[in-house]
Amino acid sequence: MRAVGTRFLIVGLLALLMFIPLFFVSAVIDDRAGFSRLSVAELGDEWGGSQLFSGPVLILPVEGPVTITETGPVADPATGQTRQEPRTRTEIRARSPVYLLPEGFTLDIATTTQTRSRGIFDVPVYTGEARARFDFATDAAAGLLGEGERILWDQAALRLSVTDNRALRGETALSVDGRAVALEPRADGNAGVTAAPGDPRAAGEFTLSLGFNGAADLAATPMGRSTVVTMSSDWPHPSFFGAFLPDATRVDETGFEATWTIPHLARPLPQAAREDFDGIARQSSAFGVRFFQPNDFYSQAYRAARYGILFIALTFLTVLLIEGRTGKPTHPVQYILIGLAQSIFVLLMVSYAEQIGFGPAYALSAGATTILLTMFGALGLKLGRRSAVLAIMLAVTYGVLYLILRSADYALLAGSTLAFLALALTMYMTRNEDWYGAPREGPRRPWFGGNSPEVPTDAQPQAEGGPAPR
Repeated sequence: MRAVGTRFLIVGLLALLMFIPLFFVSAVIDDRAGFSRLSVAELGDEWGGSQLFSGPVLILPVEGPVTITETGPVADPATGQTRQEPRTRTEIRARSPVYLLPEGFTLDIATTTQTRSRGIFDVPVYTGEARARFDFATDAAAGLLGEGERILWDQAALRLSVTDNRALRGETALSVDGRAVALEPRADGNAGVTAAPGDPRAAGEFTLSLGFNGAADLAATPMGRSTVVTMSSDWPHPSFFGAFLPDATRVDETGFEATWTIPHLARPLPQAAREDFDGIARQSSAFGVRFFQPNDFYSQAYRAARYGILFIALTFLTVLLIEGRTGKPTHPVQYILIGLAQSIFVLLMVSYAEQIGFGPAYALSAGATTILLTMFGALGLKLGRRSAVLAIMLAVTYGVLYLILRSADYALLAGSTLAFLALALTMYMTRNEDWYGAPREGPRRPWFGGNSPEVPTDAQPQAEGGPAPR
């Protein structure tokens, strides 16, 4: 029989060898997750996709004198010859417009979610309604004009940018002091709507409402001198993101509500300018919420595969400690079969989770693997009653793994604690081993106590020809 230290090293190498099947299992999970993400993205885009509302912006056309220098022929009266000389003239042409951002801007967005399916994959999508109230201080535009320039007030345009016009649904309406103003798609090739509200100098409050579809996330930009944005939904797992986090939130099983209050000093956008800052606002100042699906089973399965080597090593260690170190120890091929069974457990969990959900799939896969390994221990490894110890270890291991997978925040804590306890138990169970000693001959008593089936506890060595024990 080999020395105990040598057997520990062999089992350790076999555990490391199990990285190979776990690697291929992880590749399969990653492939399925990629296919799932593609299906989710396609369905989300068809429904409306991510939505980002930027605006409103009041665009004031400007015209002014432009000096034009041209070169033309000029006849010399003395010689009758012509020569090229520069000539200047002044024309009134369109100049760069003035862009005004609102003074007060209030945006309320309410959404309701539903689940759409693409094959075996479920995708959360939402239907929403946005209502905005805002006004403009037109006096700020005069300070941006050059000499001879003037604003064409009656040609003012109001613009709101969205991610995709295909997402707009239901009622879309704009009113100025109660007067309805028609909305049209933007004509510059970008997504959004525009309106011609007339001369805005006498206008008071603008009111805009629009319905829309969307998926994945919902965001807005803080365009007002004082911006107040409220988002509410029946989705219970929001993930807030962007340049600003909400000042107040309510999140429970019925949904969420979040409010942002943002002053103009917190964003790098001037209230009035001769250039369009909408692109900068969308890139640097957007904020909102993602309709987050917590702990999807692909990420859980991938985490299970990463922790797999730990649980395979624990199973190998348990078998090594309880096999009784008989003259016929567990063969390396049997250890490999145990490791492959635990690797396939992850594939079972993913394949069943796609059909019946994570919880039932985990219970079914863990139960089947525990029963298989317990029976293999009892019948294949000849552990007898000690196979109950293996069953208990597997039940505890898969129970801890379930807690790790369900709570990503405590995954490291649970995993490291389990590894520490396993090492401590091993150190205790092997406390009397003579690692450098020669291997003993014949069967020995197992680490977990009990009688070796080959050696009765009351058997005593007897000298040849000696008296029988009393």
